[in-house]
Amino acid sequence: MTTSTPTVTSKALTKTLHHWKPATWEEYLAYRDDPTNDRMRLFFNRGYLLVIDMGWEGIDHATFSDLFTMLFGFWFLHKPEQIFSSLGRCLMEKPPQKVGAPDLVLYLGDDYPRWQPGEKRRINLNQWRVPDLVGEIADTTLATDLDEKKQLYADLEIREYWVIDIRGERVFCFQLQENGKYLECQNSLVLEGLPITLLEETLSHLNQGTNGSAALWFAQQIANLKTE
Repeated sequence: MTTSTPTVTSKALTKTLHHWKPATWEEYLAYRDDPTNDRMRLFFNRGYLLVIDMGWEGIDHATFSDLFTMLFGFWFLHKPEQIFSSLGRCLMEKPPQKVGAPDLVLYLGDDYPRWQPGEKRRINLNQWRVPDLVGEIADTTLATDLDEKKQLYADLEIREYWVIDIRGERVFCFQLQENGKYLECQNSLVLEGLPITLLEETLSHLNQGTNGSAALWFAQQIANLKTE
């Protein structure tokens, strides 16, 4: 006697947001292409699909996400020779196996994805290389950010992965090892010479001001860091 796995439809998945569910690539495509799902973040790996209903982005998530975009800019202000591109929240696909939509996406070098008229508005990882660094802003998603999403980005062979814990004011930095696994580290390799503790200190400054003032404090600290 054989049993069949029920088909996971877009409407059924809408009732099971924030949980990984068994799905085929075709079922992922059906969900992705459903015009009513335009505010969803999608993740797919090893036959499982995660659908996160972002709705209107919350103040905390937007504050932290924009903060780290500013931090990237201030960091590379001291490295004018380094080409970099920040493409946070873009949908990245490696058909027909893996999908991610990280909050932070950083490419180093001039071989970063470029959109051409007529192309789909996604990063095709069969056409472009993977980013050097991705990150997730974790408010309600910390558990999966440190588990299934970490496995997804390791499987994609992205060399550095950050998880920013909003509530705990922590930054977890993972670097890809030769065995294909992530190992937590205290200093960034992609942002060479950057201590992760400095990022956490920057987060603490959000308690006294804005993400703009916190970013400016960070800029002052790295200026001193470069001259020491």
